[in-house]
Amino acid sequence: MARVVYSEEFRIEAVKQVTKNGYSITDTAERLGVHPDSLRNWIKRLESPQSIQKHKILDESQAEIKKLQKDLNRVTEERDILKKATVYFASHTN
Repeated sequence: MARVVYSEEFRIEAVKQVTKNGYSITDTAERLGVHPDSLRNWIKRLESPQSIQKHKILDESQAEIKKLQKDLNRVTEERDILKKATVYFASHTN
């Protein structure tokens, strides 16, 4: 049987199903099509202090990225409005 390699995002979401939503390991593993022992190992690995710190940093980074994207969209919209206003006033001053 071929070994299946799951993405890190998949593993994190599987662990969240057990730790945050309170689903049982066996039910979650069966529903996702993974072996319960694999899910247990993911939980142990992802709940280690080093992993928690790493994910905290990643969550903070993601929040900062979202904030910066929001600011960029606002500034881009303001720029576009000013461009349109410049064209409008330039055409009506003559």
